[in-house]
Amino acid sequence: MQRMGTPSETLYLIKKHDFTIQKRYGQNFLIDENVLRMIVDAAEISEADHVIEIGPGLGTMTGLLCERAAQVTAVEIDRELIPILKETLVGIPNVEIINEDILKLDLNRILEDSAAKYKVVANLPYYITTPIILKLLEEKYPIESITVMIQKEVAERMQAGPGTRDYGALSLAVQYYSRPVIVTTVSQNCFYPRPKVDSTVIRLEIEKEGSVAVKDERFMFRLIRASFNQRRKTLVNGLTHGIPELTREQIEEALRAMELPLTVRGEALTLAEFAALSDLLHK
Repeated sequence: MQRMGTPSETLYLIKKHDFTIQKRYGQNFLIDENVLRMIVDAAEISEADHVIEIGPGLGTMTGLLCERAAQVTAVEIDRELIPILKETLVGIPNVEIINEDILKLDLNRILEDSAAKYKVVANLPYYITTPIILKLLEEKYPIESITVMIQKEVAERMQAGPGTRDYGALSLAVQYYSRPVIVTTVSQNCFYPRPKVDSTVIRLEIEKEGSVAVKDERFMFRLIRASFNQRRKTLVNGLTHGIPELTREQIEEALRAMELPLTVRGEALTLAEFAALSDLLHK
């Protein structure tokens, strides 16, 4: 396998295959081998692991993952990249390339070995980072961790706490299903083509039971979404408009029981408080 962790090698491969970078797929290829190794190190890949790589691109990181993992399944949406991947990964026995959209792919058909340890590693396209992360978390696949390169701003939202500008429904979802740890920030200069923003490597350690106890997590996330849909509104007004079956009186009674002011906004509540509110309002 050829190394592609430099600008010259990446450009050579793109030119050789007459490949056109697709903006619609958010293609920004990593061209810094130090960053590539940092991501793989952060994922803590062992010989017992089956890695799902989302968006392998030119196979830049795939080969490094194959050196450490028992198996790597690389899911790539762009069919024009498949011939390049077959060339750059030639002779590697423990890799499978799947040409599909990760958001439409039934991952259960890949994650079927109950004895395997599954981990996700990816340099994610900015435009679909949130849908991919939420799919991986909400579907409760048997995944141990998710280590991804994402837009710095999105990583900050994932780690944000109550009362901050970045705190929202994504923060609460990520923190319910996992323990997020920011690994490092990566400059725009480490990519080709160069994006307009910096990136962050973040590792999500999956919580098998959820980080807080709640009777009905689906209902809790309905409350969360409704409370953040219109951030300027009080929690009472947001939930009254967002969840029609709840009355203003029920919501106010629940807030009094929690000793919270009736003027409180959703952004002030912790995940544990949303769980408590959900249990009080759940029928």
